[in-house]
Amino acid sequence: MIEPFSQASFSSDDTLHAEALGRHLQHLRQLRGWSLSRLASDAGVAKSNLSRLEQGNGNPTLDTLWRLASCLEVPFGTLIKPVTTALDDQGVQVQLIDQGDSQPAVDVYWMRLDPDVYRLSEAHPAGVHETVTVISGRLTTGPEHESHTLGPGQSVTFAADRPHLYASDNEATSAILTIVYHPPETSR
Repeated sequence: MIEPFSQASFSSDDTLHAEALGRHLQHLRQLRGWSLSRLASDAGVAKSNLSRLEQGNGNPTLDTLWRLASCLEVPFGTLIKPVTTALDDQGVQVQLIDQGDSQPAVDVYWMRLDPDVYRLSEAHPAGVHETVTVISGRLTTGPEHESHTLGPGQSVTFAADRPHLYASDNEATSAILTIVYHPPETSR
């Protein structure tokens, strides 16, 4: 069973994952020659929160991690690669399963939503597409006003470079997400 990354408190294993994520985030920032202030400002994150996160003490939301990955111009999976448990944020658990090493960049995730969860995800960088395949339960997903309700074995692909939602009904839902990072000039 996949263990969620706790937002409220850390066990010793979760602390190791938070520390690894923080070191990796700091490494990616320093590779670009960016100050803590620059990344915090660009991502809309308080500098003190980013500092705590880099020290392994932060409790980032999935949206915060997405903004940081976008600002660093890396796929989300590249940022969270050191975390080997599921990230858990308000009833949504996400875990990187695999990441391609060619172009376009492709990440594959397992996702679980608790019953009655509605999550509006921020727009991803230009050219990003998601394919969602439901494993169990029912999931409504896609751009806010063009969403699709899916059951087990059903899939949908959509442009994720605009706000999009994930909503479960009265039962837990699990799905596989495939995220493809097309360069903007070749996006479909």
